[in-house]
Amino acid sequence: MANPRVIILVLDACGVGAAPDAAVYGDALSATLPHVASAVGGLKMPHSEKLGLGWITDITGVRPYECPLGAYGKLTPQSPGKDSTTGHWELAGLVLDRAFPLFPNGFPDSVVKQFERLAGVAVLGNMAASGTEIIARLGEEHLGTGKLILYTSADSVFQLAAHESVCPVSRLYEICEIARELLQGEFGVARVIARPFVGEPGAFVRTPARRDFSLPPRGETILDTAHQAGLGVLSIGKIYDLFAGRGLSNAIKTANNNEVMGRLVDAVMNNTDHRLIFANCVDFDMLWGHRNDAPAFARGLEEFDIYLGTLLSAMKPNDILLITADHGCDPTITTATDHTREFVPAIVYGKHIRENVNLGTRSGFSDLGATVADILGLPRPKFGQSFWSEIRQEVVS
Repeated sequence: MANPRVIILVLDACGVGAAPDAAVYGDALSATLPHVASAVGGLKMPHSEKLGLGWITDITGVRPYECPLGAYGKLTPQSPGKDSTTGHWELAGLVLDRAFPLFPNGFPDSVVKQFERLAGVAVLGNMAASGTEIIARLGEEHLGTGKLILYTSADSVFQLAAHESVCPVSRLYEICEIARELLQGEFGVARVIARPFVGEPGAFVRTPARRDFSLPPRGETILDTAHQAGLGVLSIGKIYDLFAGRGLSNAIKTANNNEVMGRLVDAVMNNTDHRLIFANCVDFDMLWGHRNDAPAFARGLEEFDIYLGTLLSAMKPNDILLITADHGCDPTITTATDHTREFVPAIVYGKHIRENVNLGTRSGFSDLGATVADILGLPRPKFGQSFWSEIRQEVVS
């Protein structure tokens, strides 16, 4: 196959069942997609069904299609942790040997004071909390004092929330960059996140101007090798932030899933400069998983499937689409709002992909990265076992 183009599409937080070590993380009962489907009495996802989603696990409403158009299976997390950065890095062929640090009781006073001194700000909060809840609880005090709201979560994050009338977005970004430079080594959280919001007390709303400041990957990824080979790497959505911009030729920022899918379809139809396109649909995680909103999660999945039909029609003969996820975030587990340690789906489709191939349960997310390397003719990453030979189909023109 000459000049293949690979499209990696991550459905953020769309896990398909508890991973073997899920109990260690308190997630033994998690199963994001199956539980979302059950909560609403079934999903209507005909395009995903035809690609083999119903064969990966039992999902109410998504039947095992008689002869799936693609290859299907599930990937097992290997890296410690269950955050977005860890999941995406592993998908790109980089398995971590240690988890990013967590701060369930807030950050040490010494770190907070040093940050305040360097950034020239004062903070309040400094606790683990839901973003919407802490803004509702501390937003009025923030307006009165000008202190930024500092919080974390079950993920490795240092989050700063500020009302745009108190701290303009550009200034909040500058402050987050200072925090990013400070938080290294022992305190090297995966992401520093700017969380602007607007509105009045009792009706605060976070804006789409969120921005993540990630650590650069700890080793080489398929983005690096593709970029170094001059293949052109395009990110759409959250990908730029998760890889700290490394290994990318161009990046498209987006506000929501629909915009991601719209820009992805446009790139597939009209963009010939990039041989690797990496996109992320974040709303499943940010808007619905963390807020335990199973009905909205379900509607988002069905809406995604409509866009998927358009994407499949837009694909060129040498395009290969890989659909996956980075972790779970089961919205039906109402005792928590955190990510869940889960298997993630692996669906592969294209003219050069054999139909109805069961990939089974793969040993790591990194198998996807190894496969992408093989497809693009790049050196394989250090981690992962490619399944390219299992799914490749020669097509006679």
